[in-house]
Amino acid sequence: GKNCSLLQEMDVIQKQDENCYCYVQNRTIHLQYLWSTLQIKVNSREKFRFEPISEKNNCQNSETVLEFAACAVQVPWKPETCTETFLSIKQYGEDVCFKIQPFKIEPYVVRVKREMLDGKLLFLFVAGIFLFHFANSLSRSAKFFYLSGVILGVLALLVFVLLTLKRFIPRHSTFWILMSGFWMVSLYFIYYFKENIQWLWSEHRNYLLGYFLAVGITSFAICYQHGPLTTELSITLFTWTLQLTAFVLIYFGVTIPQVAYAVIAVSICSKGLCYPLGAACYIARKMKHHFKSKKLVFKYLTEEEYREQGESETIRALEELRSFCRSPDFPSWIAVSKLQAPHRFAAFVLGSPHVSPAETKAHDEQYGIGSSFLEEQLFEARAQSEQDEPANSVHEEDEENENEMHTQVPFPYGTELL
Repeated sequence: GKNCSLLQEMDVIQKQDENCYCYVQNRTIHLQYLWSTLQIKVNSREKFRFEPISEKNNCQNSETVLEFAACAVQVPWKPETCTETFLSIKQYGEDVCFKIQPFKIEPYVVRVKREMLDGKLLFLFVAGIFLFHFANSLSRSAKFFYLSGVILGVLALLVFVLLTLKRFIPRHSTFWILMSGFWMVSLYFIYYFKENIQWLWSEHRNYLLGYFLAVGITSFAICYQHGPLTTELSITLFTWTLQLTAFVLIYFGVTIPQVAYAVIAVSICSKGLCYPLGAACYIARKMKHHFKSKKLVFKYLTEEEYREQGESETIRALEELRSFCRSPDFPSWIAVSKLQAPHRFAAFVLGSPHVSPAETKAHDEQYGIGSSFLEEQLFEARAQSEQDEPANSVHEEDEENENEMHTQVPFPYGTELL
């Protein structure tokens, strides 16, 4: 690195001889660079060789498991000759060095530009958050199961084939050994594809489209033949796989590893706190419903319901009065001294009706059938009807005259025919 040129932001370097370049990361953490990347573009009219330079013991100095895995599958391979290449560097990643070897004496240009909001990083981060929180519902969806099978078949064909042929493998230990090896090979091809997507798309577009189409249709057919997941164990394993995939997307979706660890921890805690929060919300709703003033609802009774309720409530109240009068706490002598008919009160307490036969007969004569009360009501209704009759009779006479005229008009024609 001593003989290499250091790159800075917004640099535009034009040279024509062989040279190496390095970009040294700024170790000061700023949250505004959370989704920021540095784009390095090298172009020339003639072909040149792009050779990345990395330390030999880079993987041994990895601080985390994810960094070691990324280093293990990282292959610093680029097309040997090209006229244009791009390099995307995370803000808080490792220092990057590369060498440019032109084949002819032709100037090449190295441009360094900062992209404050990288859409790819933001998409990975949002996809990871969404996938983690909806993993349980997505694992039970048949459409998402078929979509996951197609993606797995396209990106990790060997793993998909191994899962399809799992029933033919006698031992579980053999299956897991093959699975670990196939995953390493699949990660190698995924990294290779990611690093060379532009070159593959420009040079071998037809082969790439043919691969996607053939493997995608085959994967969908195999998944459709097996059908979606039905057992709870398989659904749980699929859910855990989606959540682990979400953690990987979150980690690679930000440039600051500490932020990724914090988001993953908060996501795990949010899943663990869902049950206490749900219980607290349920208790709060119950307390709110308990202390909330209830709105009065009025129900109108029919004539029959009103009569039945009046009779039943009267009987119940009279029985309660009799039981209270029979109790030892009732001041019987004080009550008897204030009554005009003590014998009738005593008979009522012992079970006699509270209304005498004479009072019942007087009530029937006053308000029963043929009573004076009903006669007054009938006479008032008849007087009102008689007042309305003259006006109605005039209208009826007019209608009768009109009807007679309509019936007399065709009569002469009838006689003429006779």
